[in-house]
Order: sequence, then C-alpha cells, then structure tokens
Amino acid sequence: QVHLVESGGGSVQAGGSLRLSCAVSKYTPSTYCLGWFRQAPGKEREGVASIDSYGMTSYADSVKGRFTISQDNAKNTLYLQMNSLKPEDTAMYYCAHGVWVGCARRKTASFNYWGQGTQVTVSS
Repeated sequence: QVHLVESGGGSVQAGGSLRLSCAVSKYTPSTYCLGWFRQAPGKEREGVASIDSYGMTSYADSVKGRFTISQDNAKNTLYLQMNSLKPEDTAMYYCAHGVWVGCARRKTASFNYWGQGTQVTVSS
C-alpha cells in the first residue's frame, strides 16, 4: 500500500506560478512510475506529467515548457512546478503511483494509488 498526500494548490492569476508537492509514503517496488493528473468539472482525468524510477519524464503537450515534474527521493516527495499558468489549467490535481511499464503514456489505468487531490484555480 502506498499513501500519497498532495499540497500546494491555491488560486493564482494567469501568468503566475504554483508548486505542488506530493508526499509519498514509500518508493516501492524498485521500479515505479509517479504521475500528476488533473480533472476539471465535466472533463476526463488527464495525465499531465510523469516520472519513473530512472528519472525519465513525460509531459502532456498542453503543459510542455511550462510545467516541470521532479522528485526528491531523500524526502519521499514528488513535485510539480507550474509556471505561466493559464485559466485552462484550472482543475483538481492528483498525484498517483503506478507501474513502471508504460509510464510515459500516463494512462490512469496504470496507476494503482492516488492522493486526495489539491485544487488549482487560475483566474484571467
């Protein structure tokens, strides 16, 4: 069982920045995938970014160049740095832990453990 707890959401104006954090109870198994997802009202959950146990990252086209995913293994923490935020980035953001295979595809079905979510609201 892996427990994840997000923090760092909030309200910001367009063009601003936020950093989300996700406390991960344990990094197991030795190969794994961690991801950030978001879901806006009435929309499907979208895989925003992922990072695997080798440090390989992937991003949705909509956030490339603006968002950066990283992890601090010593602190068991996953981060999502979000810059140049846009109103369309408004959503509930979730971190998730899943299997290593297919990590870069960021499919929700590949992730077994989820946090409770943190709200990000970007105003124009």
